[in-house]
Amino acid sequence: MLRYGRDILLCGLAMLALAAPLRAAGPRDAGPEPGIEVLLHERAGELHGKRIGLVTNMTGVDRELRSDIDLLAARKDFRLVALYGPEHGVRGDVQAGGHVDSSRDAATGLPVYSLYGKTREPTAEMLDGVDVLLFDIQDVGARYYTYPYTLANVLRAAKKRGIPVWVLDRPNPLGGEKVEGPVLDPEFSSFVGMFPIPVRHGMTIGELATLFNDEFGIGAELAVVKMRGWHRGDAEPGGTMPWVPPSPNMPTRDTALVYPGTALIEGTNVSEGRGTTRPFETIGAPFVDARQLAARLNALGLPGVRFRPTWFTPSFSKHKDVPCGGVQLHVFDRDAFQPFRTGVALVKTLHDLYPRDFRFQSGLPGASPDFFDKLAGNAWLKQAIERGDPLDAIEARWQPALEAFRRQRRRHLLYP
Repeated sequence: MLRYGRDILLCGLAMLALAAPLRAAGPRDAGPEPGIEVLLHERAGELHGKRIGLVTNMTGVDRELRSDIDLLAARKDFRLVALYGPEHGVRGDVQAGGHVDSSRDAATGLPVYSLYGKTREPTAEMLDGVDVLLFDIQDVGARYYTYPYTLANVLRAAKKRGIPVWVLDRPNPLGGEKVEGPVLDPEFSSFVGMFPIPVRHGMTIGELATLFNDEFGIGAELAVVKMRGWHRGDAEPGGTMPWVPPSPNMPTRDTALVYPGTALIEGTNVSEGRGTTRPFETIGAPFVDARQLAARLNALGLPGVRFRPTWFTPSFSKHKDVPCGGVQLHVFDRDAFQPFRTGVALVKTLHDLYPRDFRFQSGLPGASPDFFDKLAGNAWLKQAIERGDPLDAIEARWQPALEAFRRQRRRHLLYP
């Protein structure tokens, strides 16, 4: 009995020892210090007496998940006077592409100006009475996401009015080292790809701001409030900072990881998983044989990922309420995984397996270019898939422009 009692005691002490570090660690010990915290702890004096406009959404929080809106509205040394909301709105309650209305914030009573409604660039009236604009929104690291282009439009409007813009930086959830995919052809510029950058750019939102401002002729008065404790090669980009979904269909970091590739599916008649609990990780359509597709994709030996046959019924968006067969992507080696190459392989395999049913989306009637081409940033990728070009040949075609971008990008990197 004594031996058993001693064993139980030792086991209990061991469990307490393991649990102690978990209890001791608080939110402020978790991951890099984002720009909003650096601003308030070290640079708030530079805003003394200023009237502040804030471009943000639900991702604008500190490590204790306190909203920028609340943190800034509580200050007495400067005054928050206006809010500006991107796609999905300040509170993130609007689905992709949905019109966002201007309104008043229920908590603070501040005016909320929509930058995804009647206008996507702040008007002179919206900026009246603002001395400094702060921008704090979590990006996802892919060219086809609207937040970086909201930032570009804010910079343009601020330039016209002589208003400084401060970008409060946040981690790139894909890391900051790897770049991948074709550089956008300017002829295909849109609000899902405005500038000649690749699909996976490997930059933070602050670094993108300097790139846009300096290289693409904006020329606004820009300051980036850098993070503390973030490095390009971090094994887990973003560290253990809380993940706040940047949009309704970006629920986890895993979603962000696959998104640079599987978002290409949006330009086809195949479901990208909207209306499921795993958007962009779950891909399929009513005409897909799940086992056949998974077997064909796994046979390609794509690095860092396996495909599991799955069946699902989307609750909204493409094929709403219609049973679909497809695959779920399971990334087992984050470093080896190549999201854009994987996305091209997915589209190519679907095209080759189901030629009678698979279609590229043409977008709105008479619209030009096709939506798939807007996402790809060119016309040649779709043509190469339709011709049956090998995957390696397709990838080789985007390498020269990608290498030129790497050289341009180096001038704007803010972190080691």
